[in-house]
Amino acid sequence: MRKTPGHGTKLSYYGFGRTTMFACQADQRFSYCLYVPEGYDEAGEQTYPLAVVVHGTNRTAQEYRDAFVGFAEAHQCIVLAPLFPAGIIEPGELSSYKFIAFHDIRFDRLLLAMVDEVAALYRVEAERFLLHGFSGGGHFAHRFFYLHPERLRGVSIGAPGLVTLLDRERDWWVGVRDLERVFGKAPDEDAMRAVPVQMVVGGEDTDTWEITVEPGGRYWMDGANDAGRTRLDRLRSLRESFERAGIAVRHDVVPGVGHNGYAVLDPVRAFFAECLGASG
Repeated sequence: MRKTPGHGTKLSYYGFGRTTMFACQADQRFSYCLYVPEGYDEAGEQTYPLAVVVHGTNRTAQEYRDAFVGFAEAHQCIVLAPLFPAGIIEPGELSSYKFIAFHDIRFDRLLLAMVDEVAALYRVEAERFLLHGFSGGGHFAHRFFYLHPERLRGVSIGAPGLVTLLDRERDWWVGVRDLERVFGKAPDEDAMRAVPVQMVVGGEDTDTWEITVEPGGRYWMDGANDAGRTRLDRLRSLRESFERAGIAVRHDVVPGVGHNGYAVLDPVRAFFAECLGASG
């Protein structure tokens, strides 16, 4: 067992393997945990790829981190799982991080701050990282992709309930026509085409009770339900909008699986492995 260093050292016992939850120093309302391969060499020169896995509405960040332990060891990769708690600013609010901006919070910048913190402690390849999210995390992943394609080594978008199409005829969040007005950055389709993209969903993911937007709700706008009725339909619409822009998509539909993020992770891990292999 690794001995615990003293308080003056850079890394402690709890900074290896399945780490504890660390408060993000950029905003301590938010936190993250890591998996650092057991053989991580503090004194060596090897660098480690980074995979970011974003939780869904249930906020099971540690469970998603644990689901990538075997992958992390096999590929000598560090895994970062952020925690974006519910009820920030508004008690009971569940969806803030899914749409990137909420009140004065920018969740994309928070994630990048977490990546910077990890890069300050570990020899991690932080300029470009792998990103996966399922359900609420899938919301976050594809919207982060619009804003920061140059930071991604690959993006895996899992079963988002509401999709933002790569559609320059519709405003945010249904489309991206006014993305520059909202976020100060227009979509860079050339950069997006350079990023490997996966979309993944269970073949039985057909419930609609949570994803139908009703008039008068926070996220209601014209076209809110136009991408389709189910998550299968909406992910297909998202894929087609990417493909019209020349962005290649690996589309995995896992037979016999409903809305279960853990049950679709085999193709996600396979996709991540391909991304690492393709990048050398």
